[in-house]
Amino acid sequence: MSEKISRREFVKRAGVGTAALAAVAACGRGTVRSSDPAGEEGGMPMRANPKDGDSVSLLGYGCMRWPMMKDSEGKDIIDQGKVDEMIDYAISHGVNYFDSSPVYLMGQSEEATGKSLSRYPRSSYYVATKMSNFRDFSREESLRMYRASFERFRTDYIDYYLLHSLSDADAFRTRYVDNGMMDFLLAEREAGRIRNLGFSFHGPKEGFDSLMEVHERYHFDFVQIQMNYVDWNHCGSRETNASYMYDELVKRNLPVVIMEPLLGGQLASVPRRVADMLKEREPSKSVASWAFRFCGTYPGVFTVLSGMTYMDHLKDNLDTFLHFDPLDEGELALLESVAGMIRDYPLVPCTACQYCMPCPYGIDIPGVFRHYNSCVNEGTIAESAAQADFRKLRRKYLTSYDKAVESVRQADHCITCGECVSHCPQHIRIPAELRRIDAYVEKLKQSTL
Repeated sequence: MSEKISRREFVKRAGVGTAALAAVAACGRGTVRSSDPAGEEGGMPMRANPKDGDSVSLLGYGCMRWPMMKDSEGKDIIDQGKVDEMIDYAISHGVNYFDSSPVYLMGQSEEATGKSLSRYPRSSYYVATKMSNFRDFSREESLRMYRASFERFRTDYIDYYLLHSLSDADAFRTRYVDNGMMDFLLAEREAGRIRNLGFSFHGPKEGFDSLMEVHERYHFDFVQIQMNYVDWNHCGSRETNASYMYDELVKRNLPVVIMEPLLGGQLASVPRRVADMLKEREPSKSVASWAFRFCGTYPGVFTVLSGMTYMDHLKDNLDTFLHFDPLDEGELALLESVAGMIRDYPLVPCTACQYCMPCPYGIDIPGVFRHYNSCVNEGTIAESAAQADFRKLRRKYLTSYDKAVESVRQADHCITCGECVSHCPQHIRIPAELRRIDAYVEKLKQSTL
C-alpha cells in the first residue's frame, strides 16, 4: 500500500502542467478543455475537484454494462477484448474517470475494468468503486470486499470510493458505523489509500436530508446522485428530486457525480411523440444527446456516468461531449415539458441496474421490463380488440416477447417471493409489475382485451 499522496505529489505524478493548474484555479468548479490527442474539435470538457485539483472528464465511463459473451461452458462472461477496445477509444478521446462496483455484472466488472486500465500509467486515469455490502455488512465481509477491489484494479489507492446506494442515515449507521467500517475508511482516507470518500444515494428527501447531517460529522468529498431531466422535478414520491439534491450539494461545495443520466436507457429510446419533438429542434443530434447536455449544463456536476455497452453508444456520447453545447433557457423549458409527458406513459421505471438479479426462480426481470417499455415507446402495444391493427400488434408483441426473453424466464414464473424488492434502488414493486405484464400477455394470448 502507498503512503498518503499529497496534492503536489499527485499533480506531479499525473503530469498536470502549470498552465492546466492555472486554468483550474481560474475557473474553480467550471469547465476547461483537455488536450485533444484524437484530433477532435474542442476536446473533452474537464471539471475540477476543489479538494485536490483533479481534472476529470465531464463524460465518465460507468462500468455496469460491459458487453457480454458466452464462454466454452455457456456461461455469461464479459467480453474482455471489446472492453479493451472501448476503453482504448474512450481514453484516446479524453475520458479518464471509470466507475465500477464489486457487484456489477455478477462480480465481473472490477476485474475486467482493472485488467484493461492496468495497461495505462496509473496516474493517467481515475478509479471509482464502491463498498457494496448490501446483503452481508459484517466487518469481515466488508473488509474482504474493500481489499479485493484493490487487487482487481491492480492498484494501491482508489481515487473515488463510495458507500454504495444509501437511502438514509439509519442505513448508513447499520452498514458502516455499527461494524466499525466508517472509522476504518476514514483512516484509509487519511493514509491516502482512499483519495476521495463519498456515497451514492437512492431514497426519499428525508433520507437525503439525514445524510447531509451525517456529512457535517464525516465530511464526505463527493456525492453520486441519479440526475436526468425527468428526475429533476418528476422523480415520484419514493425518491428525491434531483434539483433539490443538486442545490443542497452545491451549497456544501460537494462535487456531484451523475448516475442514470439516461434513466436506464429510457431517455435514449423515448416515446415517438417525444422523439419527434426533440428531432424537430435538433435534427442532426441523437435523442440521448439531450439528456447528456442537460446534466453537463449544470456547473456543479463533476462527471456524468454513462454505461456504454457498444462502440456506437460511446461514439455518439463522445460526439456530444467533444462538441459540448450547454442548454439554453428555451431548451431547458422544452425538456421540462417533455419530462411531464414521459411520466404520463405507462412505463416501468427500471434502469436495468441488475441489483434485483439473480432471481431465485430464474426470471429475467430487467429483460421483461425492457421489452415491455420498448413496445410502449414504439407505440406497438395492443390496447383493445377495437383497434384496426389489433391482430398485427397482438402477434408482434407475443412474438417479440418470446425472442427477447426465454419462455422459462418470463413474468409468468414469478411466485411473488419478494426477494428482489429490497434490492431495487428505484423502489419498483417488482412482483406487482411482473404480474401486471403477465396478465397483459395472458389477455393477448386469449384475445380478451
